[in-house]
Amino acid sequence: MTPGRLVLVVGPSGVGKDTLLDGAKAALAGEPVVFPSREITRPADAGGEDHVAVDEATFEAREQDGAYALSWRAHGLAYGVPGTIAGDLAAGRRVVVNVSRAVIPEARERFPGVAVVAISASPAALAERLAARGRETPEEIAGRIARAQAVSVEGDDVIEVRNDGEVAEGVAALVAAIRR
Repeated sequence: MTPGRLVLVVGPSGVGKDTLLDGAKAALAGEPVVFPSREITRPADAGGEDHVAVDEATFEAREQDGAYALSWRAHGLAYGVPGTIAGDLAAGRRVVVNVSRAVIPEARERFPGVAVVAISASPAALAERLAARGRETPEEIAGRIARAQAVSVEGDDVIEVRNDGEVAEGVAALVAAIRR
């Protein structure tokens, strides 16, 4: 059997990753594509993506036990991609997961044939989306936009998806990138 492919979806906060991933999950239903739920040290009812809520002690214990294929910390939270993705990859499935740009080098080293889908949007679109969430001050939004512009994702395995237009356009572009 041909091994599957790990598809890492990355992009700055507010770029619409969760919206595009939800749309891609619906569009790819029935295909050999898996969208594993991440474990996050955030309450289940905190909003945003559907995830498995764990407390910090549980996360650290699971991380020490090797339960995560990838793990990282960002914005005061810990994130883990379940180690069960190894079975999905071995079975020939595509595994699509939203990750931090910081784990790309580790993923490239550990999983052959990784694809990195870099979602981007204009600074104006980012500012509008971040403001609509109501979670950050104008100064924090400006900082997020500056960080988004300062960090680029590079490599032969990177597929760019621009998310400035209609949601359906962004979903179609992500689906095409996943199928590539």
